[in-house]
Amino acid sequence: MAEKAKKVKKKENAVQRYIRETTGELRKVSWPTWAEAQRLTLLVLLVMVFVGIFLAGVDSLAHNLLTMILTL
Repeated sequence: MAEKAKKVKKKENAVQRYIRETTGELRKVSWPTWAEAQRLTLLVLLVMVFVGIFLAGVDSLAHNLLTMILTL
């Protein structure tokens, strides 16, 4: 009887398992250097500005076309 009691493991809590697995995965991550993070952040900001300008142009063009069509 004593042997059975020792072999019974307590079931792991789902939250504990999640934290343990997440910590293990974060140890495997290849984190960027500070210079890489700065360069990539600048790249993202520049792309956002260019996409914003492009979308503003498309919106303006669509607005003008619709206005021209509806005023006929």
